[in-house]
Amino acid sequence: MQATSSPAAGTPWYRHRWPWFIMLGPLAVMLATAVTVVLALRTPDAVVVDDYYKQGKAINQDLRRDHVATSLKLVLDARFDARSGMLAGRLHSFGRPMLAPFRIYLAHPTQPQKDLALEVLPDDYGHFRLEVPGLEMTHWQVVVEGEGRQWRLARSWSPGKDAGLKIAADEVEP
Repeated sequence: MQATSSPAAGTPWYRHRWPWFIMLGPLAVMLATAVTVVLALRTPDAVVVDDYYKQGKAINQDLRRDHVATSLKLVLDARFDARSGMLAGRLHSFGRPMLAPFRIYLAHPTQPQKDLALEVLPDDYGHFRLEVPGLEMTHWQVVVEGEGRQWRLARSWSPGKDAGLKIAADEVEP
């Protein structure tokens, strides 16, 4: 009987493809871990709030301002035009335009440095037009409040899904 020898029996391990194929999985995991660690160290945790108690007290004050908005029957009706970067609309109370200045806050969901505070000065008919260049098509938290912060309207809004923004006092979000 004659013994047959395989031609690969005398070659070193690194010349075979299977050891490299088997090592590919752990190498990919090590690379992904390194990328995750770098991202975790370079990116701040903006979602975590430092003072929960202070925020809880602020929520109660906001609820009082919501009730004032309800008693005034406030409604903000606006539309964002992505091509021109303009937010236009009007704020009205009992169907009549509000002519007093007010503020619109757009809070980014994860990056506070991208939050926007817009000062609004309506015209004689209650209409306003604001330039908002580079508004990201993400999910924003919108807060509209009077100049003296006596009332507040709030709602979430995704301009990428719906260019229209309508906030009515005591309206349930869709």
